[in-house]
Amino acid sequence: MAGGRAGPGALLALLALRVLGAAAHPQCLDFRPPFRPPQPLRFCAQYSAFGCCTPEQDAALAGRFGALAARVDAAEWAACAGYALDLLCQECSPYAAHLYDAEDPSTPLRTVPGLCEDYCLDMWQTCRGLFRYLSPDRELWALEGNRAKFCRYLSLDDVDYCFPHLLVNDNLNSNLGRVVADAKGCLQLCLEEVANGLRNPVAMVHAQDGTHRFFVAEQVGLVWAYLPDRSRLEKPFLNISRAVLTSPWEGDERGFLGIALHPSFWHNGKLYVYYSVGFGFDEWIRISEFRVSADDMNTVDHGSERIILEIKEPASNHNGGQLLFGDDGYLYIFTGDGGMAGDPFGKFGNAQNKSALLGKVLRIDVDHNERGPLYRIPRDNPFVGDPAARPEVYALGVRNMWRCSFDRGDPATGAGRGRLFCGDVGQNKFEEVDLVERGGNYGWRAREGFECYDRKLCANASLDDILPIFAYPHKLGKSVTGGYVYRGCEYPNLNGLYIFGDFMSGRLMSLRENVETGQWRYSEICMGRGQTCAFPGLINNYYPYIISFAEDEAGELYFMSTGVPSATAARGVVYKVIDPSRRAPPGKCRIQPAQVKVKSRLIPFVPREKFIRRAESTPRPTTRAPTQAPRRGRPTAAPPPPTLRPTRRTPRPARPTQRTGGRRGGGGRRGRPGTADPAPSNGAVRLVRPAGLNPGRGRVEVFAGGRWGTVCDDAWDSKAAAVVCRQLGFAHAERATKRAEFGEGRELPILLDDVRCAGTERNLLECTHAGVGTHNCEHQEDAGVVCSHEDPDL
Repeated sequence: MAGGRAGPGALLALLALRVLGAAAHPQCLDFRPPFRPPQPLRFCAQYSAFGCCTPEQDAALAGRFGALAARVDAAEWAACAGYALDLLCQECSPYAAHLYDAEDPSTPLRTVPGLCEDYCLDMWQTCRGLFRYLSPDRELWALEGNRAKFCRYLSLDDVDYCFPHLLVNDNLNSNLGRVVADAKGCLQLCLEEVANGLRNPVAMVHAQDGTHRFFVAEQVGLVWAYLPDRSRLEKPFLNISRAVLTSPWEGDERGFLGIALHPSFWHNGKLYVYYSVGFGFDEWIRISEFRVSADDMNTVDHGSERIILEIKEPASNHNGGQLLFGDDGYLYIFTGDGGMAGDPFGKFGNAQNKSALLGKVLRIDVDHNERGPLYRIPRDNPFVGDPAARPEVYALGVRNMWRCSFDRGDPATGAGRGRLFCGDVGQNKFEEVDLVERGGNYGWRAREGFECYDRKLCANASLDDILPIFAYPHKLGKSVTGGYVYRGCEYPNLNGLYIFGDFMSGRLMSLRENVETGQWRYSEICMGRGQTCAFPGLINNYYPYIISFAEDEAGELYFMSTGVPSATAARGVVYKVIDPSRRAPPGKCRIQPAQVKVKSRLIPFVPREKFIRRAESTPRPTTRAPTQAPRRGRPTAAPPPPTLRPTRRTPRPARPTQRTGGRRGGGGRRGRPGTADPAPSNGAVRLVRPAGLNPGRGRVEVFAGGRWGTVCDDAWDSKAAAVVCRQLGFAHAERATKRAEFGEGRELPILLDDVRCAGTERNLLECTHAGVGTHNCEHQEDAGVVCSHEDPDL
């Protein structure tokens, strides 16, 4: 071994010493994460387990090595071949982008990987002539006679990544190729923006027809069609906004709530929707069937609607809203318990009443319904033949299941296929995740999570309820949004991970099953810190109100959230979940979408969200360790933290920032901020008003730089008021007020002055202003607004 050079065998041994820390950012020369080659590499064998080369790229490097051997003097080659092998193979290193200073497309690519000084000095001693064959860089050639300048030229600014020291750098190599977790166990993932400008996007579905289109539904009653390149058709796929009952109120649970395309959609063009309707003081939910237009595959024939089922709603909340088709071809419908608080309807509530359709999972057969009944009852529904039960009922005892999904199953073995996961929104203390089974009773209102809610019902031995696989207390979130088990192709490390969230706190969470014990392990998900998400096109932040999750036709995972939880605020975004630690081998997941005939104008996708550089991942509220699941039939102790069905302890979850907001939760918390929420996000606003005044009017206070403060009325006008009102969930700004009309905020600093808005900004900080904390006014000039849900000009 010449000059202290690390030979290929030594490099393989060094690669075994892997310990990954916060600074690690594996990245290939195509600016994407590394992967496991589909077969062992023959030339750069040390990167067969994990790296950046396919067998084809490996063969090309072997070809370059052979060409070098033919050009270099035989005696020199005998001493330097090992060096040539080392340097060529760094294109296969999982840190190739760092070695070649190519961490983004705008950076000029080095011709030789960055070398550590000691290695370079040794190589220069005997093999410096080799660089004339390895690199066309004439500036490098000119430095060949000066060892110090030569090696300085080949050095890296970030010495942690220089070759070969990075091979034994503990910070870079532990758990390389696995999902990165921070010091508190929070899994660090990244996002890719897919669609934006949506009004409370409640669902995203695909056609399962080979086109790889996806359809996004807004709460107001519009569904938009998107092509695989993420361009949107200008004409809506479906528009029933005139029939849908909803409002601009933040947290209104009524509206267009669910959509499911028939498994044979490509052939029969059928789809099913779930939405709220009302007349006078009466409200109900409606499940309707539509067909696609005969002359445009991207629009629905609005005259084809057939009402399949309607259910009277005694209150305006807990409307359920999920529709799914199972592998059995049947349509599953998930209803809420009817609303208010505590399921107060009848002796045992709607959810425990088998003769009521509310608080249930229903299963019906909608095939061959062109003649005769609009739906039939599957023969194996659990309560067929029970005179005290509705035959549509598949499972009972649910409060308000918000977002359910069927597991596609492991791509290789099919394990898990057909399991039905649901997030069930809790009442006062707990949110839960359930595995829904035929005929199962999920406990509500007897039980909330693992705890007794109605102690008398809970003690009833005939309850025989199924406990959730996971439950968490309201210090972590107050409105669960069920998700999906990841079964896509692109990110193998995520396979089998159930990813879900919470609408109120903005948390992303995950569960992974131990297949041997049946236990579920909880891990929180954070946006990657430092360089973790520093890939082209990726972002590390999202709007906090997590409304729904989705899969595309290939099984990749998405979620939808918004910055303003109002059906009229176009602040919703669709995000794709990305694992920055490992991807599938290039070409393995390539899709070839079937051609789509487009008659509408296409609107190209323009991303708006940005990568935010920050040192730490999002902090999270700490919790106690999980407690044992309670025994059935008797009241239990104080509320547990996130609790898994297993009785063994699991690591304490660590903490993301909670966000204020309100939605689907128990009767009293809809549309109001959670009482346990800490500091709001930068740019948040609130209205402070004297007692007796109606909501929607008051002195404007803004949160900036970690504190609340007032806004001076210099330049304050209707456009600025519109920004505030829209941010607070109101559709209209009636008036911008000045001269402290709603009182002076003397106890607070003045944070903004000379605010000038175009009216389209997301918050006042995006408007032009004198600078946070810079002003030349007094509190008698505090600004205010009068907001309204109604157009003041009508």
